Amino acid sequence: MAADLASSPMTDSPSVQHRLVFVLGLVGLWIVSVAPGARAQSSLPPDAPPALQQFDTAYSKHNIDLSTLMSGGPPKDGIPSVDDPAFVSVGEASRWVAPEEPVILLEHKGTARAYPLQILTHHEIVNDRVAGTPVAVTFCPLCYSALVFERTLDGEPVEFGVSGLLRNSDLVMYDRKTETLWQQLTGKAIVGDLAGRTLKQLPSQIVSFRQFSTTHPDGAVLSRDTGHDRPYGRNPYAGYDDIDNKPFAYRGPTDDRLPPMAKVVAVTIGDRYKAYPHSKTEEKRVLHDTVAGRPLAVFHAPGAVSALDAAEIAESKETGSTGVFDRRVDGRTLTFSYVDDGRFEDENTGSTWTVTGKAVDGPLEGTQLDRVQHGDYFAFAWFAFRPEAALYSDGGAS
Repeated sequence: MAADLASSPMTDSPSVQHRLVFVLGLVGLWIVSVAPGARAQSSLPPDAPPALQQFDTAYSKHNIDLSTLMSGGPPKDGIPSVDDPAFVSVGEASRWVAPEEPVILLEHKGTARAYPLQILTHHEIVNDRVAGTPVAVTFCPLCYSALVFERTLDGEPVEFGVSGLLRNSDLVMYDRKTETLWQQLTGKAIVGDLAGRTLKQLPSQIVSFRQFSTTHPDGAVLSRDTGHDRPYGRNPYAGYDDIDNKPFAYRGPTDDRLPPMAKVVAVTIGDRYKAYPHSKTEEKRVLHDTVAGRPLAVFHAPGAVSALDAAEIAESKETGSTGVFDRRVDGRTLTFSYVDDGRFEDENTGSTWTVTGKAVDGPLEGTQLDRVQHGDYFAFAWFAFRPEAALYSDGGAS
């Protein structure tokens, strides 16, 4: 029956198929999760989705329209987070991660780790500890949003799980201490005891496994030994990364500046937000801009494929890797150009730089540019949560 439903015309969307499989296989979990101990549905506000009853938190505390929450299919924890992550060396990971596959690169206090999207598409959250800092590494496939947060609340580390709810098609997380709901793309608590709080975000970027291993040969890679049996390497959202597609489970307004499924490099500096279309960054390879008074370099290097294109991630179309950096070094503001083979050069010193913002040759060898918070998101998601965001136009600073 599951196969018949998954192939029916009503479920042609790859995202619908993926979530339908979860639902059909996890009915038992749903029954348990809303049974003893859950709040009665009658206590929910009238505009709240019934799935909200799974969470033991203060529904009356919220800063969103509750009707914008919707079930994505799986129940609470139906998509399991990775809570006891194991790591392997770059050499061992190369046996099962293709060189061009995308990984989330996190470098924190001298420790570098890679989280392959072939794993994150099946789990969405990894609760980890890096250089002593508790972190939540998150990825929402429906928005292509990868963000890393410190997971300390009131001085104590907490775990985050996948709620099963979506808002503007984006992952809604929950913390397992207060069961407050948190919006992944903004890091803000939206419903529950801690509504109004904001998680601290750590800079990260999506690069190819080759780019990670070249820059960080001694780095650690999230292992497939997650405690769960999943078809890692296969894309459950095959065909979703298509500019002609429509976003799954999205009912919000559309911004006519870009197609909804166009990719953008989304930059955040304080309360200033800006989008750089992939169509421009991929063509130019380097963009120079100024946002909130900070001179920026936006890099876009070839070498990484999409996690949401072909059924086998390693066979997907190339989308490249991006990095956004403050281009000031030792009092000088550098100007960059793309060289080749994914490398960049500054015209000031002739040093060679990677897409990760590290100088690997020349007078500045060993220098790391200051990272600026950014992500590679589908345009609809960025503009849904940041409607005031500026859109890059050639030569325009903001």
